[in-house]
Amino acid sequence: MTVKMMSRTIFILACVTFLGLGVSPKPASAQTSQSSTAAAPAPANGTHAKGDISGDWQGTLQANKSLRLVLKIAKTDKGWSAKMYSIDQGGQPINASSVTLDGSAFKYSVDLIGATYQGTVSADGNSIVGTWTQGPNPQPLTFVRATKETAWEIPAIQPPPKPMPEDADPSFEVATIKPNDSGASGIQGLTMNGRNFATRNASLGDLIGFAYEVQAKQIVGGPDWLSKDRYDIAAVPDKEGAPNVQQLRTMVQKLLASRFNLKFHQEKRELSAYVLTIGKNGQKLTPTQLKGSLPGMGMRPAPNGLTMVMANAKMTDFTSFLQMLVLDRPVVDRTGITGRFDYSVTFTPDDSQFNGHPPKLPQTETADSSPNLFTAIQEQLGLKLDAEKTAVDVIAIDHVDKPSPN
Repeated sequence: MTVKMMSRTIFILACVTFLGLGVSPKPASAQTSQSSTAAAPAPANGTHAKGDISGDWQGTLQANKSLRLVLKIAKTDKGWSAKMYSIDQGGQPINASSVTLDGSAFKYSVDLIGATYQGTVSADGNSIVGTWTQGPNPQPLTFVRATKETAWEIPAIQPPPKPMPEDADPSFEVATIKPNDSGASGIQGLTMNGRNFATRNASLGDLIGFAYEVQAKQIVGGPDWLSKDRYDIAAVPDKEGAPNVQQLRTMVQKLLASRFNLKFHQEKRELSAYVLTIGKNGQKLTPTQLKGSLPGMGMRPAPNGLTMVMANAKMTDFTSFLQMLVLDRPVVDRTGITGRFDYSVTFTPDDSQFNGHPPKLPQTETADSSPNLFTAIQEQLGLKLDAEKTAVDVIAIDHVDKPSPN
């Protein structure tokens, strides 16, 4: 999984399909289809009953690269449902969050990847001409009905990697640490792609924060280069199978001890923090449609703000993401919610977030600004984020060195 963003972002496992508009990870198990430049086929012959959009549709999105999409639409008791396949990114089915048809005006959305499509169905019912929106720059996209002769083959979905045994205590068998002198102000990626772990532009503070699930203010006594010196890391586990999040954290902990000679003790301190709870009207989370032991998390620009995307994520994944990248203090989960979910939040960041360097948002003339993060979380997820003082764990550094040579 790779990350390309206007600001800092972190991902753990590429399990979400982003259709080439700013963030373009490919699942580790995906097999790329043979053609990435295929044009949309000619529309099917014949005329369909007005209002009948059921069937298979396909079209090519010209984004950072050509991406072929297949859309399977079905009639339901309550309207319409649809599954979408980005076949040049592995073909994993993604359920549409909503599908509507009002006269000839067709629309569907995919909340998992923060995307919407709006188009007009032709008079003969064989094509839909419209616009795909995922990020600040809408792209034209035409769907045509597929026939047996014209239908694109959807690649078989490969089974997820075999998980690492739960009782495994892995280390990194091989780890390369190189200075990153790009000048970027924050971490640009933390990924696990198959058996390959990587970070880009990560500081010692970022690594400690991930490994021990703490926010920057929970790390005390460190050297002045704690957040200034930045590194690219490439590493491979010494155990077979895909690690879960805790096993990944364990490997980073061992790396910090062996290569940075990190020694510390833990304390409890009362600090200003944010506490996440369920709002008065209940949570609005959608159970994940993905499989695997790792979440996918990231940011992308939206027409009216910034969208935070979470896939296959637990509540603790969400709070860890918030405190590591977005907010200026620890975030404590008190929701009591279990399970994994897919969701997104679109908000307007302020100067207290992203370590004082919020991303520059695209200028739009028509879209109103999104709400602030706290309002967005309440309105869009049914959760509340409140500030209060509470006891949290603190990492007090006793000794640390710059990383040993490779």
